[in-house]
Amino acid sequence: MKFRILGCSGGIGGDLSTTSFLIDDHILIDCGTGICNLSLSEMQNIQAVYFTHSHLDHVAGLPLLVDTLFDILQERPLQVFGSQETITALQTHIFNNVIWPDFSMIPSAQNSVMSFKAIETGRQYEFGNCKLEAIPVNHVVPTVGYRIECEGRSVAFSGDTTSNDSFWAKLNEYPSLDYLIVECAFSNQEIDICRLAYHYCPTLLYADLEKLQHQPDIFISHLKPGSEEMIMAECEELITNRELQRIAPNLELII
Repeated sequence: MKFRILGCSGGIGGDLSTTSFLIDDHILIDCGTGICNLSLSEMQNIQAVYFTHSHLDHVAGLPLLVDTLFDILQERPLQVFGSQETITALQTHIFNNVIWPDFSMIPSAQNSVMSFKAIETGRQYEFGNCKLEAIPVNHVVPTVGYRIECEGRSVAFSGDTTSNDSFWAKLNEYPSLDYLIVECAFSNQEIDICRLAYHYCPTLLYADLEKLQHQPDIFISHLKPGSEEMIMAECEELITNRELQRIAPNLELII
């Protein structure tokens, strides 16, 4: 399984773009502005999107993606997966025929170019020879992280979250974890806004990583633009028993 980072920043500007990951050229985890790093021919391979939650930095690319691929999607509709709360938010606030057309009803309800499918936490979903599981985390809106396994190797993504037990407990149920992509949006000096926004800062992330029994390669994502070096320095000062890297666009993991 190829796991390619399209976007991974907490904001935009220059070469920064927001969260979107591509699996084996045809599955997306989130659809932030990172989707714009794909060529048109690469976009045409996408068959499904799995969302962590409904915030704009994770969904902003979806409306334009569906519009761009409209002709192709008449033959092969785009499958949009997420929690029922995330799907309801997309239907109510974006695909509402005010902000954007409701492509789940175009050309018709029986033959639409996009279909919504609610997923359940604790259940494994298969695509190809891989398995994906949604794991509840702790954010301002209902949010999940994902664990994806393929032929005995695995990667987990925290989504947007702050201190929680559910994500780490679920990862510990499995015998191994090869890669972990985890957010750390703010520096320690912004811990108050961090708690208000339900994100990690290095102090909070350090405390939660102590709950993880595995030793995966760890990639830090969702860093606030302009604060990246400070956040990473604080992480490295606290988290000395694990290998950390700042995640980068176009990084490709082979799972």
